[in-house]
Amino acid sequence: MNTATTSTNVVLLDAVRSPFGKAGSLYAGTRADDIIVRTIRGLLERNPLVKPSEIDDVAIAAATQYGDQGMNIGRSASLLAGIPNTVPGYSIDRWCAGALTSVTTLAGSIAMGAYDLAIAGGVEHMGNHPMGDGMDPNPRYLAEKLVDTDALSMGNTAERLHDKFPHLTKERADKYALRSQEKTAAAYKSGKIQPNLIPVAVRNAEQGWGVATVDEPPRPGTTLEALAALKTPFRPQGRVTAGNAAGLNDGATAALLASESKAKELGLSPKARMITFAFAGVEPEIMGYGPVPSTLKALDKAGLKIEDIGLFEINEAFSIQVLSFLDYFGIGDDDPRVNLMVEQLLLAIHLHPLESV
Repeated sequence: MNTATTSTNVVLLDAVRSPFGKAGSLYAGTRADDIIVRTIRGLLERNPLVKPSEIDDVAIAAATQYGDQGMNIGRSASLLAGIPNTVPGYSIDRWCAGALTSVTTLAGSIAMGAYDLAIAGGVEHMGNHPMGDGMDPNPRYLAEKLVDTDALSMGNTAERLHDKFPHLTKERADKYALRSQEKTAAAYKSGKIQPNLIPVAVRNAEQGWGVATVDEPPRPGTTLEALAALKTPFRPQGRVTAGNAAGLNDGATAALLASESKAKELGLSPKARMITFAFAGVEPEIMGYGPVPSTLKALDKAGLKIEDIGLFEINEAFSIQVLSFLDYFGIGDDDPRVNLMVEQLLLAIHLHPLESV
């Protein structure tokens, strides 16, 4: 058992997710908390050597924390999943980095020796909770010109990134989106995605009960011609379309974290070890540029250079978000190191239920 003054390595033992559905479609008759509960149960079923009573904490992210995503979703999901009531739980909100923040927050507790075992995850039912639902931005934001109106729409922030980097054209964004679709289709064909999906019971008013086993949003067979023909809803003659931006989806994720010593005690082989992490803020009008300064901070903390990195996993909320990152670091749009396992790590351009990432 570590003490609270111990500095210890943090490892990832396992990570799973539900199949992702289009907002209000696959999971139209399923509660958000039921999706994350099934995902947590599936994670524990895959790891029978882990005793639920030994879990130190559960952190679950959700952007809209009321209704079926309320009641402190971390604690609620933990109880509903059958984890003993002696195990605490809490909720997290950092929008598109919510589940990642669940991971880093718990990792910090493990690293300082306070915890040995924890579950991190996220859930978002954008069918039940549309983006921005219930929000009431303080009028000072606009009255005092703290932000431009574009900052209140993620699609407009993506257009602003295109403005900032005019050489990152719509054509490049569409080509990147096409590759994302192709990677996912190839991963499904080779059977790489299916092992990490936890089947979830779903209910349809017309067809009754069923089981979700595959992702709904991917569009195999997408072409550049089809992407080029899509409308630009955020700006006339713009560059951001439904094809090179993430869709509105429903789904959940869960990961099992541990100290290195606990993993050895359980006889489990870690899938990854955390070196460090970092977050950074940018102008809200170009929120998608955040991965650049946060990566610079993380590299500095780790004593590494970008040339030392052999694999990049970047959130594909918008193609331009990834392209601006790659452009800064001089990495090619089609570099094979970029989002190699995009389909497994939930970052594909068509799979992005807010806080579950």
